[in-house]
Amino acid sequence: MCFELINFQIKLNNKPLFKPFSLNIKAGQIGAITGPSGSGKSTILSDILGILTANFSRSGSILLNGKKMTDLPTEQRQIGIFFQDDLLFPHLNVFENLVFGLPAALSKKQKSQSISEALTHAGLQGFEKRDIATLSGGQRARISLLRTLLSEPKLILLDEPFSKLDEELRDQFRNWVFNQIQQQNIPAVLVTHDIRDIPASAVKTELEVSYA
Repeated sequence: MCFELINFQIKLNNKPLFKPFSLNIKAGQIGAITGPSGSGKSTILSDILGILTANFSRSGSILLNGKKMTDLPTEQRQIGIFFQDDLLFPHLNVFENLVFGLPAALSKKQKSQSISEALTHAGLQGFEKRDIATLSGGQRARISLLRTLLSEPKLILLDEPFSKLDEELRDQFRNWVFNQIQQQNIPAVLVTHDIRDIPASAVKTELEVSYA
């Protein structure tokens, strides 16, 4: 598996946000995109997902395993995204939240087994019936990432995922996230303004703001 951006650039109302760049990320690898506020980091993720609004335009290619993503609607791209906000449903328990990440074709027994195994792997064994309101920030973050990974994405996008966590939890959770990506053996794109969030093994790209 691999993900590529080739001669990639986004314009807002025909004005370039950054200079063209290319990025090649292999399975299990993190591609980190940094840049100043307003340089277009989150806009890049929106375009990869296929939800770029009409006032933006793109040049260059987006490829996942050699296939053009721009030819596919969002729901067919098999891309997961993990935000800084967990976006869990507060009226549902942990199990009910995680079910949303699973393929609909699985049987009830298969869903229960997958969720149980995922929770155990994340150090949250027996949390199926827990109310979301009773979870700590770190537990909520793990549940949110598990829901994304259970959907079996071919690419995962990380949008400032650690910025709201305290320092101690941030270090622990960041390492756990990167380990999960390596174990799933999928490429990941991380956008961040904090270089501490970038693993040493990452493929790094700093956006060059374009003033053209």
